[in-house]
Amino acid sequence: MEAITIDVVSDVVCPWCYLGTRRLEKAIGNVKDELAVSVTFRPYQLNPDMPPDGVDHKKHLAEKLGGTAAVDSAHERLASLGREDGIDFDFPAVKISPNTLDAHRLLRWAMIEGPHIQERVALALFKAYFEEGRNVGDRAVLLDIAEACGMDRSVVTALFSAGADVDSVKEEIGMARDMGVTGVPCFIVDNKYAVMGAQSVDVLTNAFREIAAMKAQERIGKN
Repeated sequence: MEAITIDVVSDVVCPWCYLGTRRLEKAIGNVKDELAVSVTFRPYQLNPDMPPDGVDHKKHLAEKLGGTAAVDSAHERLASLGREDGIDFDFPAVKISPNTLDAHRLLRWAMIEGPHIQERVALALFKAYFEEGRNVGDRAVLLDIAEACGMDRSVVTALFSAGADVDSVKEEIGMARDMGVTGVPCFIVDNKYAVMGAQSVDVLTNAFREIAAMKAQERIGKN
């Protein structure tokens, strides 16, 4: 069985990243009998200069997208797409646009626990923000999510208090930008191929199969 790695460069307050992650799940399910796929979530911040306490979400989006009508239109489209992928977007419930640095620190520590724990935390962060309107910039919320996903609350508390991995996460975000990542989600396969955006399940499935076939062909050529 051919093996591929997928690095998911995303931000937890990006609705397209939530859609992309759900579609990735389905695409991996399509190839589970053909390919061994390992997934790692990598950090990205759409708004790295966001203040620690965040800002009013509706005001921020209106300024960013050009008014409330544009925001409403975008949300209607996303809500419709979300329903197709099992996501119940509740945009009116979202009150704060947070700084996501701490959320990405949590995801980094979750990966130490294992890829399944990291995936669980990533999906919990998306769900908390977009379906439950919880502030994922609030450490109390992050600690609740960590604990619910099987992480040790006291350890995560200590890591936050110690300022662990702040620079490491910022450096990793900088590396993504240096690689040319300017929007998310971005799926980097085998550290070589980039699939940009919340592509359809079919596009992702075909991309994984094509990349695996190229790897197999390259191996045959070397032999």
